[in-house]
Amino acid sequence: MSLVDPKEFMVDGSSGAPLTLVLAHGAGAPMDSLFMTTVAQALAGDDLRVVRFEFPYMYARRHHHARRAPDREEVLLDVWREVIKVLGVTRQLVIGGKSLGGRIASMVADAAEVRGLVCLGYPFHAPGKAPGIRLKHLMSLRTPALIVQGTRDSFGPRGEVEKYALAPQIRIAWIEDGDHSFKPRARSGRTEQENLASAVDEVRAFLADTCRDRQ
Repeated sequence: MSLVDPKEFMVDGSSGAPLTLVLAHGAGAPMDSLFMTTVAQALAGDDLRVVRFEFPYMYARRHHHARRAPDREEVLLDVWREVIKVLGVTRQLVIGGKSLGGRIASMVADAAEVRGLVCLGYPFHAPGKAPGIRLKHLMSLRTPALIVQGTRDSFGPRGEVEKYALAPQIRIAWIEDGDHSFKPRARSGRTEQENLASAVDEVRAFLADTCRDRQ
């Protein structure tokens, strides 16, 4: 039985775009959350198609109002592999997503030989916990990758992440005073909209510098 229904994908941008960015949602919010919609629609255009999809547990929440925890990691990995297969030519695909969605994408990126990886708020560890298995594969990642991270993200703040021995293929873009969804504190003088715009700019720059010029 297929884990993926392409008819359920949300697509922004031109179908003829030379590059496709595929984004998966985080653990608690769906593919059409304000965060996911803002990022997808800001990035999409004639030169970039942005595709969003949902894991089975989130699909069940949406269509059957079922209160389900995230699927087992094996299921999440299989879904990502199937999405990549459905969308086709991996040289034209950049994969990633918000938190959980980006973490699982990072685990299949090398084997799938996709063109790039974009993680929006990477969950290096649960809040208050030490990094472990979520960090290990990032130390040898071969796929060009961008991690956009809030400086005060409780899943990996700047002071901690800068000490990690991440693979040289990984670029980290810091969002000033951002939390796990890049939201700043009022006293920072920044707004959530400004931080989301900064995140979008970082993704655009990564796609231009690292992905579109690769042969």
